[in-house]
Amino acid sequence: MSLDDLPPLREALEAHGLFAKKSFGQHFLLDLNVTRKIARLAGPLEDRAVLEVGPGPGGLTRALLEAGGRVVAIEKDPRFLPLLDALAEAAQGRLTVINADALASDDAALLAAHAPGLPCRVVSNLPYNVGTVLLIKWLLGPLRPEAMALMFQKEVAQRICAGVREEAYGRLAVIAQAVCRARMVMDLPARAFTPPPKVDSAVVLLEPLAERPTDAVLAALEKVTAAAFGQRRKMLRSSLKPVGGEALCAAAGVDPQARAEEIPVAGFLALAACVSATASRPAGSGRSP
Repeated sequence: MSLDDLPPLREALEAHGLFAKKSFGQHFLLDLNVTRKIARLAGPLEDRAVLEVGPGPGGLTRALLEAGGRVVAIEKDPRFLPLLDALAEAAQGRLTVINADALASDDAALLAAHAPGLPCRVVSNLPYNVGTVLLIKWLLGPLRPEAMALMFQKEVAQRICAGVREEAYGRLAVIAQAVCRARMVMDLPARAFTPPPKVDSAVVLLEPLAERPTDAVLAALEKVTAAAFGQRRKMLRSSLKPVGGEALCAAAGVDPQARAEEIPVAGFLALAACVSATASRPAGSGRSP
């Protein structure tokens, strides 16, 4: 059996009596023209490992395999394993299906075990209810993909890609753009999915920046952005009091009278670097900001 011999996705779902579960945030992409476009937007996949989370019936998975990827797919819902196993058989060794919760999986270890030595890309139609959590995991964790092409609710996609002073600019934009170039590359209306969600979706392409902040600075960035955007109407001298307040702003060269939405990513990284440096300084070695 080859990929060309597989039945259409709708027929396969009907034959197995399968449907999307709202509790899992499932909305299926069954149009192969759409999934093929997403695979193309992810960049070259031949001779690369592709991590996919939430493949469901395998619509996007088929497109990733057609594009030449060696796919490692993590699916929490065991109902789809028979469909995915049939797809794995047709893929002739280029698809590994892991029945697990992606929130708890060690993705770097899985790829090393099932696609050793291959550069990695992450391509997924993410379950709506865990999309942002998975994104933060990949941005800050040990996995180092060449790129990520991820589908989110459009409102979440806007929050990832927003620029300073834009309404959607917040923690998610700062953390994502501290390590990646983020841009929306495809819009999808609700009617493209089965069943249609209540909102439109968008694909975000995230490409790593040439220079990545240290893990210590990124950990501090989480704290700084939580404080700043947690009270985003306040000036930074007030909202950042838990991590250093006005003295921290002075050390980082950031206006203490500005508000969080006025500070570019570089400003937040400067604040985070000061917090990180203070935390690593031995006690009694000098004043903290």
